[in-house]
Parts: sequence; structure tokens; C-alpha cells
Amino acid sequence: MLHSMDGKIFNSEGVYVAFIQANGIYDLAGTKLYDLRIQRIYKPTGELVGHLNSVGGDKRLDKSTDRLFPKRIQSTWWR
Repeated sequence: MLHSMDGKIFNSEGVYVAFIQANGIYDLAGTKLYDLRIQRIYKPTGELVGHLNSVGGDKRLDKSTDRLFPKRIQSTWWR
């Protein structure tokens, strides 16, 4: 049985870095980055690269999993 785990992923600093839809993890531009099986994160090649701490809803990453989701560069407005 497959579980739907749609939600947002936040890094350890609380920054929104990705989202989960069905069994995939996508960056904020909508590009699929990883496959998600239960709580395990896999590269498209099938290599296990990490895990999520909970199932369902929004996720907050621990520091060890932050490396999978680089921070978005915020635009800077100069005065």
C-alpha cells in the first residue's frame, strides 16, 4: 500500500526548500529531485540518501539532511 505524503519540506532553519507530491520530492521550481518511499529518500538511481523524521504533512529536516536541499538564494534589493 502506498501512502500519500503531500506536504512542504523545511530545512533545519525553517526555510521552505521543497515539497512532496505523491511519492516524489520536488524543488520549488517543480523539478523532481528524489523518490520517497515511506520515510526514505532515494536518488533517481535508487541510491538511499536520507530519511524524513515523520510521515504525512509538513516536514522539518534535521541538519544532517539539509545537504540534500540547498538554500534558495534570496534576491537583495539595494537602496
